[in-house]
Amino acid sequence: MTTIAIASDHAGYEMKAQIASWLAGNGYEVLDLGCNGPESVDYPDFATALAGAINDKRAARGVLICGSGIGISIAANRHPGVRAALVHDVTTARLARQHNDANVVALGARIIGAEIAKDCVDAFLTTDFEGGERHSRRIAKMG
Repeated sequence: MTTIAIASDHAGYEMKAQIASWLAGNGYEVLDLGCNGPESVDYPDFATALAGAINDKRAARGVLICGSGIGISIAANRHPGVRAALVHDVTTARLARQHNDANVVALGARIIGAEIAKDCVDAFLTTDFEGGERHSRRIAKMG
């Protein structure tokens, strides 16, 4: 069973619960790293927790959620070994995997609805990296 780490700030808390339930219902093991309620928290703390889970191999991939998805994706990308992609639709989720070998998807709970978010996560988890010299060369330059 593939383990997917998931984390959010307060703005993404409700969507995180919905995505976590959807993941579990689709056969994934869910590693929920918080937050645990709607009280205000700092999104970098949760991006750091998820980056740790990716880097120590407790999870194969990750899902991060904040209000816009912007802050939490920036915070996640500060960590070596994390390639977090902010996505808004199935196309961007698919391309994040195909061309960028992203291992974390970031979503904006105030930007997209839960159903689109589930479609994005599904595309992200079921799309393989295309590989090839062109994409691999570019990813290598990111560190």
